[in-house]
Amino acid sequence: MLFQLLRGNFDFASIVAEILAVLLIVFLILPFHEWAHAFTASLLGDKAIKYRGRLSLNPLSHIDPLGALCLLLFGFGWAKPVPIDPRNFKNPKLGMAVTAIMGPIANLVAAFVGLLIYNALFYFAFGFLVTDIGGFVRTFLSFYISCNIGLAVFNLIPIPPLDGSKVLFLFLPDKAVNFFYRYQQIFFIAIFVLIYLGVLSPVLNWATNGIFDGLSWLSSLPFRLFVH
Repeated sequence: MLFQLLRGNFDFASIVAEILAVLLIVFLILPFHEWAHAFTASLLGDKAIKYRGRLSLNPLSHIDPLGALCLLLFGFGWAKPVPIDPRNFKNPKLGMAVTAIMGPIANLVAAFVGLLIYNALFYFAFGFLVTDIGGFVRTFLSFYISCNIGLAVFNLIPIPPLDGSKVLFLFLPDKAVNFFYRYQQIFFIAIFVLIYLGVLSPVLNWATNGIFDGLSWLSSLPFRLFVH
């Protein structure tokens, strides 16, 4: 995005639409993602979480400046992780897995809402979509949807501190879990290197495209059933 702007390889309207989509994600969707973690943890027994200031949709409680900048520059980023005490869960591993998975699900819900809005415009205001302003809206929605799905897929990578690791740990012995936590910084740096080198691109693109196709089909279903 912004690096495209600096290189001069851009369409100005598209860049503006993508920046607006990222700002919406930073100030609304990332807080929603973290709130989903906090709310689920509270439901499962970590009642003290409301005193940690994270059982809120206030962006200031969740935004990580570096994570927001990475999202703006590269299309993926993060917020401040919610501190959760698994000792408050009846089953700590299961509780952490369920709590973790709710963050990516929040992103998929956000993407689904974007797809519903796009389908509503497509079926009821197609003429608007082919105007210049409509094209701007299409670009905004397209990036907003793809970014949310990309964030969900990224967070499901089973490496700590990403959410997918908590799901993986549900099936691993404690010794293996401790090993992952001991070297989590190395694993996390390795993930970024692999993403930068494009090694993970085929798998991540396959997952992202598959989820997009599934959500697109599901979101268009009510319109296809009842509009025609």
